Amino acid sequence: MQKISIVIAVLVLFSAARLYAYDDGDFQVWNTETEEFKINKEAKIVFEEEFRWGGSAKEFYYQHYDLGFFYSLQKYLNVGGGYRYILSKSKGKFLIENDPYITATLLWDLAGFKFDDRSRLEYNHFDYQDDTWRYRNKLTLRSPWKFTRLEIQPYLSDEIFILFDDSQRLNRNRFYAGLGMAITKNLKGEIYYMLQSSKGSKWWTAINVLGTKLKLLF
Repeated sequence: MQKISIVIAVLVLFSAARLYAYDDGDFQVWNTETEEFKINKEAKIVFEEEFRWGGSAKEFYYQHYDLGFFYSLQKYLNVGGGYRYILSKSKGKFLIENDPYITATLLWDLAGFKFDDRSRLEYNHFDYQDDTWRYRNKLTLRSPWKFTRLEIQPYLSDEIFILFDDSQRLNRNRFYAGLGMAITKNLKGEIYYMLQSSKGSKWWTAINVLGTKLKLLF
């Protein structure tokens, strides 16, 4: 109990420091729900839906629905692909975006810590602006320690977004600090703090996100 108290205190203090540094940024709440269907030992189908509230978490402004297929080529390499349908609110109207994508994820262990490095290439098709290509890379570090019967496990992640438009440019970064847990044998959960920094036409802006995730395994 002492160890888990220390871990939670560190995460809270870290989040508070980030919030103070970006106190002019918006506070948002994101909720993600995933259903994972195992086909065999190597292959699975994953359906995901995500909902976001912005404007100090008062306005529902975003939702996406994602269907993907993923395959383990080796113990250390997963590949996959899928399609994401996005509705994002702008000036009171939800706009549509369609994103087919492919992914490859490297996995390894070091001194008990678990790493995964996911690369993702997606094509962003819009009805209201020019289409783009985008590359995303997300590196995650999970601790070797698990606490309580829920197997609470701290993790850190960082994800970069590179937009391929007239000039290739880094236009977004997401930093996560969170806790994963096994609620039941077939239900996993996460709670996390995320700092998202996005590059507009002239300068960077930031938002602070309190996020939750639920994954149901079949």
